[in-house]
Amino acid sequence: MNRRNFLFTVVSLAALAACGAKDSAQASEPITESTRTVTETVVALPDSEWEQLLTANEYNILRRAGTERAGTGDLVSNHEDGVYSCAGCGLPLFDSETKFESGTGWPSFYQPIADGRVEDRVDSAYGMRRTENVCGRCGGHLGHVFNDGPRPTGQRFCINAASLDFLPRAQASALPSPPPVALGGYPVPTASE
Repeated sequence: MNRRNFLFTVVSLAALAACGAKDSAQASEPITESTRTVTETVVALPDSEWEQLLTANEYNILRRAGTERAGTGDLVSNHEDGVYSCAGCGLPLFDSETKFESGTGWPSFYQPIADGRVEDRVDSAYGMRRTENVCGRCGGHLGHVFNDGPRPTGQRFCINAASLDFLPRAQASALPSPPPVALGGYPVPTASE
């Protein structure tokens, strides 16, 4: 192999590696079966544990970045006063005061409940470049954010209902600060509660 071919091969391999590299915000060590971290700020579990904690639909959305069909989520038409938390770890993510009717078929909010609760990642799937939203504590996929929302932010956080649990205001207000980890999310309150 001559020098020119060798350099061409090295440059080609470097370019291929760069094309396949993840965005630095997404790069992280994979969770192996022996890796488990649960703190107030980080929840990292092996897939086998997530599969046991979540319903099949929640697992597909939160851990595999799936999407529910528009209009099928149980929280799309919810207009109660309260807080929407992560169905994976229980972290409060959105307040009902920021929820609005977007007409998209998914719960939509114009801002998260606090900084750091919802993190953004670049999503280049399906030939599009979008901004994916994930839970700031467990990294579960929530949905995407778009710049076509109402004032005051102009943003539309388009969130899969299955990635959320709803807590009525009284129940959410009783949570300590920082919010405790609730693996598998919070139970849905019964009529007697």
